[in-house]
Amino acid sequence: MGFNFSVQKQLPGRLGRSGVITTPHGQIKTPAFIPVGTKATLKSVLPESITDLGAQAVLANAYHLYLQPGAEIIDQAGGLANFMNWQGPTFTDSGGFQVLSLGVGFKKVIAMDENTFQADDVIADDKERLAHVDDDGVTFKSHVDGSLHRFTPEVSMQVQHQIGADIIFAFDECTTLHNSRGYQEQALERTRLWAIRCLAEHDRLTKDRADKPYQALFGVLQGAQYEDLRRKAAQDLSKMKVHGVGFDGFGVGGALDKQTLGDILRWVNEELPADKPRHFLGIGEPDDLFVGVENGADTFDCVAPSRQARTSSVFTKDGRVNISNAPHKNEFFPIEKDCTCYTCRNYTRAYLCHLFRSKEMLAATLATIHNQHFIVGLVDQMRKGIEDGTFFEFKDQFMARYYKK
Repeated sequence: MGFNFSVQKQLPGRLGRSGVITTPHGQIKTPAFIPVGTKATLKSVLPESITDLGAQAVLANAYHLYLQPGAEIIDQAGGLANFMNWQGPTFTDSGGFQVLSLGVGFKKVIAMDENTFQADDVIADDKERLAHVDDDGVTFKSHVDGSLHRFTPEVSMQVQHQIGADIIFAFDECTTLHNSRGYQEQALERTRLWAIRCLAEHDRLTKDRADKPYQALFGVLQGAQYEDLRRKAAQDLSKMKVHGVGFDGFGVGGALDKQTLGDILRWVNEELPADKPRHFLGIGEPDDLFVGVENGADTFDCVAPSRQARTSSVFTKDGRVNISNAPHKNEFFPIEKDCTCYTCRNYTRAYLCHLFRSKEMLAATLATIHNQHFIVGLVDQMRKGIEDGTFFEFKDQFMARYYKK
């Protein structure tokens, strides 16, 4: 199989739709949530268990795999899917977000409030800038050993081709909401020029590696909170071609203010071609997923379900629960009684509470399986709602119960 996308059904009065992405490693029914396996592993979960929890695909990170174990190792193993013993479709992001987090020193959390300050040069207090951006690319220090490295659009494409994921992303400069309007404009133009270089290198590598399965390249849309910049990015990338080759799909990236998340997605999706898939990068909260689906996102990824699970925070239809808290010590029933995940079929809240309080590794495994099953299943229900005409009814019922507190 090659790469293809088809729209199945449109959400009435909205940009949302259901569809099917076809890749060399199988199909993805959309909308779909894609669990993040940053280093070729969904933390604490066996690759064989990913199918059981309902996931259709996995997203890994090019920056981290480039540093460990090295993209060439994964290439020798036959690509990401073979390397991690996962038989389904795979994604890799370009490393642009990691460059941002290294550069500004905020690590995994980029402040989402645009009103606190604005500056051309953003850096967290008492942090060393580990990445430096110029028009040609990014020079950065490894967070692993401090060694110096250089990513350009061409290097990002080479690394991602070696990793061998079915869907890869163009190298972009991801900005924060704190960056000034002037800097956002500079970064957007830099990302546009990098996108051209990514397409050219992707075309060259695809021809040079014709014996490998085809990899779809998604362009990444930046522009922060500005409507004109977001629409310009969508127009530029949707029309962009190099040697007759354009992007196979698009990713919506950058730091996003929760209050304008839907508007930003609507702006870009009103400009993008309807026959190509759209991936919303880094979105995983239930209310944000509903907004994303309504406004035309086809796939999502986020580390939140796994990260929250490792802190004993688990999803239920009545909101998140801290399963390590004392009231759960004597609850001899599942996290959620009607949940069909492996954890809820076999274990009680009392047992998970004990595992977390005892600092047992199994706690993270069982909680992660449940959280991923919950979020993956939630987006699956949204897809079913689009197809059978019950999306808005399901949304109202879910939101009223989950956020009632």
